[in-house]
Amino acid sequence: MSRMSPMTPTRAPTFDELRNHPTVQLALDAAWTDSNADDPATRHEEGGWIYMNVTTGEIVVRRAPAGHQSELNLDNPAHLHGCVVVGVFHTHPNPSADGWDPGPSDADRIADERDGVPDLIRADNGIHHSGPDSRRGGMSGNPGYPA
Repeated sequence: MSRMSPMTPTRAPTFDELRNHPTVQLALDAAWTDSNADDPATRHEEGGWIYMNVTTGEIVVRRAPAGHQSELNLDNPAHLHGCVVVGVFHTHPNPSADGWDPGPSDADRIADERDGVPDLIRADNGIHHSGPDSRRGGMSGNPGYPA
């Protein structure tokens, strides 16, 4: 009987691969629930970081502290041993029916360009994309955001 060795990933996952990954879907759903989108008095942004283990290819998420009505700080991802950041996710809980833009804000676009990873944004009308299609520079570079 032989054991299969772990598959070392050769590239970072794309936005679509992250969006369709069960771990990321669960994280987006939990963040959406925790955002209290149905309560105007307490709604706020939630989110976090998406990591890939560089040896096994496992996708892992870590949540950031809760944000404010239209702001969340994703500037400082935690260091996870053997992993690199391959994406971020956050919610836009303010209703588009009230005039809020459910897609990426200017601040999202600036941060995502700076950070170099895809951003999955959950809103009342679905999941939006900001930033590159996959981690800038692939699996190389800093374990946090690529340099």
